[in-house]
Amino acid sequence: MAPVIAALDDEADILELLKVNLQKAGYRFEGFQDADGLFRYLSRERPSLILLDLMLPDTDGLEVCRQIRRSDNLAGIPIIMLTAKGDESDKVVGLELGADDYVTKPFSVKELVARVHAVLRRPGGGESGPRIAAGTLVIDLEKFEVTAGGAKIDLTATEFKILQLLASRKGRVFSRDQILDFLWGSEKAVIDRTIDVHIRNLREKLGEAASLIKNIRGVGYKLEE
Repeated sequence: MAPVIAALDDEADILELLKVNLQKAGYRFEGFQDADGLFRYLSRERPSLILLDLMLPDTDGLEVCRQIRRSDNLAGIPIIMLTAKGDESDKVVGLELGADDYVTKPFSVKELVARVHAVLRRPGGGESGPRIAAGTLVIDLEKFEVTAGGAKIDLTATEFKILQLLASRKGRVFSRDQILDFLWGSEKAVIDRTIDVHIRNLREKLGEAASLIKNIRGVGYKLEE
């Protein structure tokens, strides 16, 4: 069955634009103009991805993102922020709250669909087996799960992909551009701090296992036992 994309945007024409183009790309679509409607839907259904407008009249889109990431049942759903704001700090805050990517309005429909494809894409490349072990970390590629010392770690789709890439070539340093290429390919129109924010979130979630991820100043990141 086709993945379901849920979108929260107070502009009806934007929701219709998203619906037409995402359905054309093979997705199912659910649109909402207010946060209450979205959360009522999320209480009974689990979409494959959420498109979240930050500029909402009834609530702060960042607060909606925060609530989703705090929910045990919803935390793993990928989120792409839609924002008309040009202020880089708003995008950084969204990423720090756990959003996987962002698209700035007015956006290219082709770019948006490509971002959706990229975020939903299962991790590729690297180690071909179903599990990767690194120190106390175990990355299960089939179940899309990570455990550290036997405890399950809830990661966003982007955090999982970054961890999988680093673990697939232990000891190898990946530049920020290489990580961006892995995540979004040619559609990597993102700010320079994006990867640093995701890495910081990832380290916070990994606890003691965070020490496995090394920052090579001026170069990038690697995972080393």
